[in-house]
Amino acid sequence: MSSVHNVFHVSTLRKYIANPSHVIRFEPMQLEPDLTYEETPEILAKENRKLRNRTIPMIKIQWTNHSEREATWEVESEMQKSYPDFLK
Repeated sequence: MSSVHNVFHVSTLRKYIANPSHVIRFEPMQLEPDLTYEETPEILAKENRKLRNRTIPMIKIQWTNHSEREATWEVESEMQKSYPDFLK
């Protein structure tokens, strides 16, 4: 791929056909005066990852102000330390 040039010609573009499902829902974030915001987690799934001789409990976290595509797998014990009231 290093020999492929990263420029395209305008003739390769196609006309955009409007579709109502392409509309992005925008919800403004609540920013603090110092331009920070608080992330709160929400559990989407739980799973046990197996290594050779131990099992690690993992949880899939959906963070506020992020899309579901940006959900992350986190170690359950680390989340318990960071958010003690979250996993009760």
